[in-house]
Amino acid sequence: MASSKFDEIRDKVREFPTQSGVYLMKGPGDKIIYIGKAKSLRNRVRSYFTDSKDHSPKTRLLVSNILEVEYILTKTEVEAFLLEASLIKKHRPKYNIRLRDDKAYPYIRLSWSEKYPRLYVARKVKRDGSLYFGPYTSGLAVQGTIRFLNRTFKVRDCTDAMFNTRKRPCMTYQIGRCTAPCVAYITQEEYKSEVEGAKLFLKGQNKKVIKALKEKMMGAADEEKFEVAARLRDSIEAIKTILEKQAVINDTSEKDQDAVGFYGDERGCLIETVHVRAGRVIGTRPHFLPHFDPNDSAEDPREWMVDFLNQYYEDNFIPDDVLLPLDIGSDLNKLMEQVLESRSGTKSTVRFATDERGRSLVEMANENAKAHFLKYVSKSEEKLRGLQEIKEKFNLPEMPRRIECYDISTFQGAETVASQVVFEEGVPAKDHYRRYKIKTVQGINDFASMYEVLSRRFKHTEYEDPQLVVIDGGKGQLSQAIKILSEIGRSDIPVVGLAKARTESDFQKTEVESTDERFFLPGRQNPVIFKNNSEAQHILVGIRDEAHRFAITYHRKLREGTSLESELDYVVGLGEKRKKTLLTQFNSIDEIRMAEPSEIAKLKGFNRVLAERIVLQLNDSEEEEIEAE
Repeated sequence: MASSKFDEIRDKVREFPTQSGVYLMKGPGDKIIYIGKAKSLRNRVRSYFTDSKDHSPKTRLLVSNILEVEYILTKTEVEAFLLEASLIKKHRPKYNIRLRDDKAYPYIRLSWSEKYPRLYVARKVKRDGSLYFGPYTSGLAVQGTIRFLNRTFKVRDCTDAMFNTRKRPCMTYQIGRCTAPCVAYITQEEYKSEVEGAKLFLKGQNKKVIKALKEKMMGAADEEKFEVAARLRDSIEAIKTILEKQAVINDTSEKDQDAVGFYGDERGCLIETVHVRAGRVIGTRPHFLPHFDPNDSAEDPREWMVDFLNQYYEDNFIPDDVLLPLDIGSDLNKLMEQVLESRSGTKSTVRFATDERGRSLVEMANENAKAHFLKYVSKSEEKLRGLQEIKEKFNLPEMPRRIECYDISTFQGAETVASQVVFEEGVPAKDHYRRYKIKTVQGINDFASMYEVLSRRFKHTEYEDPQLVVIDGGKGQLSQAIKILSEIGRSDIPVVGLAKARTESDFQKTEVESTDERFFLPGRQNPVIFKNNSEAQHILVGIRDEAHRFAITYHRKLREGTSLESELDYVVGLGEKRKKTLLTQFNSIDEIRMAEPSEIAKLKGFNRVLAERIVLQLNDSEEEEIEAE
């Protein structure tokens, strides 16, 4: 930063208010490069522009890139914490510690606020009145647990649309796995009493669950309902088996706890959270922060630990206790407790683990952090070698730490979509993926479609620029991309075309041969070839295949929505208004197909004749589709 600009910003900061708020530091292109919070905006921001030599190299680099500083006032310091976390998530500033969303760990959601609750798999914790349990490490395990709880406690597994429109019990009731609350075979209070068992199980109150099931089993046996008693006995044994597989920390505790540990060096830092629910460890979760050394004396451990906690608990379950591996001080402890309470509505404790049980949990978190760190950096170093090879072979000005790939997908010329896939440090950064529905192009026109996609992408100056753009295709597609980037004023971004390997068939040979993956560069006649199975090739082919998968998935999703409407279009007498009513009432074409005509006839604007025609025609179309396969 030029001294004149430095002095100008420093003079401006002197006029900042002394109340709490969030400050936004901007760099070239009006891009936000750092977001911070402060109890006193003037004092905090002014500290960056002192002549102090105590600043870390990272802070000095940040200050050298600042061209503008803005602020947003908040009523309290807690509000500043909440606003900072949401703004960091939205803008992803370069110099902030950021948690990557590349893997969303599953939760079990119990919709307890509904009249007739049910269980769902959830990827995010929302403030919707539901109860959330987790996070768990395996999605399959979560689905298996939900199936087990549905079967054991007879929790409904039907959709709300199906539940609200049923006039007679479904097959699940017939086989004894549901109590048919949809047709009032059981009252709301009785149903919630059954679901209470699932809630207690998920809360870890297993002794109460087993005791209640045993009482039911004995009651069923006394009434000579031996099949019911046998099912209850099997459920009790299944619960005991599940409990035996979980590590017990404190069998008498009903508290939910998260223990935080960390390990790192100049290559980065891995923060580990160990999740304990009602005294049992249900899983761990690693969070890697690249280019951040927790051992650097210039880094304030209290500051980065609080930044982590603030971001992590914005979207995740907030437990009763958060156990820390270092002392952040009583003031910050209390402040974080207020932040967590404002998000969850219940009191939580944030504390440095000094008791024996707390220290053992934090030690477990530290050990897991070290193991995951060593595994992560080993893979990361392989990726860096691959990125270095890409840099050298493509003669790039810098290491391609961010690579973007675009794919255009058209189905039968009807609708065109595109995908944007991003790899950072050689691995997918899924929170940066984007889908585009092409708006300005009719029919098949790949050039115009790519022009629209790249124009829309590079209007977003809040996103980091890629060090490399990969286009799926050969010389023709590459020349188009170069022209487009030039026209939108971004010819500074390196671009490469990736031509897919071709299979060469020769019926006289015993083996099928294929060409290499070929990479075309601007101004170069011959393609660049990487060794098969090299890390560089894995990265580039991987991002191309991922972009193709992402585009096809989006197209399939759009086609499924369209096909739902097109089948209804062929029903005589079914106009747009009635079709909209059907699509609102039922979740899928299969639900409409399986519905009773009497159910459809009761909808507003429908009658018995039209309802029978809808069901008959949809079932006829299903038979035609099966024959065609």
